[in-house]
Amino acid sequence: MKLTRRNFVKLAGIAGLFGLTGAIAGCSDKSAGTKNIAEADKLPINEKATVYFTKHIDAEHLIAIYQKINANIVGKVGIKIHTGEPHGPNILQPDLVQPFQAQVPNSAIIETNTLYSGPRSTTERHRKVLKTNGWTFCPVDILDEEGDVNFPVSKGFHLKEVAMGSHLTNYDSLIVLTHFKGHSMGGFGGSLKNIAIGCASGKVGKAQVHGLKDKDEWIMGELLMEYLADSGKAICDHFGKQIVYINVLQRLSVDCDCAGTGAAAPVMPDLGILASTDILAVDKAAVDMIYNFPDDSKNDLITRIESRNGLRQLSAMAEHEMGTPNYEIISID
Repeated sequence: MKLTRRNFVKLAGIAGLFGLTGAIAGCSDKSAGTKNIAEADKLPINEKATVYFTKHIDAEHLIAIYQKINANIVGKVGIKIHTGEPHGPNILQPDLVQPFQAQVPNSAIIETNTLYSGPRSTTERHRKVLKTNGWTFCPVDILDEEGDVNFPVSKGFHLKEVAMGSHLTNYDSLIVLTHFKGHSMGGFGGSLKNIAIGCASGKVGKAQVHGLKDKDEWIMGELLMEYLADSGKAICDHFGKQIVYINVLQRLSVDCDCAGTGAAAPVMPDLGILASTDILAVDKAAVDMIYNFPDDSKNDLITRIESRNGLRQLSAMAEHEMGTPNYEIISID
């Protein structure tokens, strides 16, 4: 499928190598690669990661589940959230995030500008949207406000480096706080998409991740998922153990929050919150919960995932040894 820049704005305004497990059972001269994780720090792919779960989506339980995974979160902390297009109906709400952010010392919300034209395509316009959507209770750092910096991709499928918002290098730790949902290009948007696209600079990094070079054509399908994995690997390697992942399975639209008020209304009910120090495990657990949901309200979201070859995100992360597809769910309820 071919997608032009114009068609992408409209979209926004396989199975993997691993089977599904039970829903409740079962990362130029501006290189920023001085902090890369040692191979010994990675969990062997055949071992199980711990994924914490709560069915309650509120600030109290968000804080509680974060406290299960925050041992290595130190120093200056970036909280990566998709803050949404103006009046986006499905975004994580500031009322949920504000108490959470308040108990993370020395933290700020971080975002980047968009590649597509729109209300968040420049820093000035983006800040107006932040105010509209209620992101006024703490500092919001637009990472590419002062340009970008190249993060190396070790043994990438396609990319050798990705231009991230330059301010990302100011942070010691990263909390990836994700509204898990469908996505018009990626099939689903989980923790990988939140950092792979969400930390890439608006005009350079995002173009790299979408495969744009000299032509007006966006890559799709499995190829896009591999580019996402390359970009995500650069960030995971950079932060090492000082990065954690929280997926909030709420308002499970088939569309991303970049679709704004045009996003499809959710059909599935809210499922809860998942958290882990393992990006592959937490995204796979979220996908598994959707696939294993016991009624047909899941079908639209599954169709969106499979029609975009979205499960390739999971197998690509496994091939990059970014985590493990094997996990155990531990409820905190």
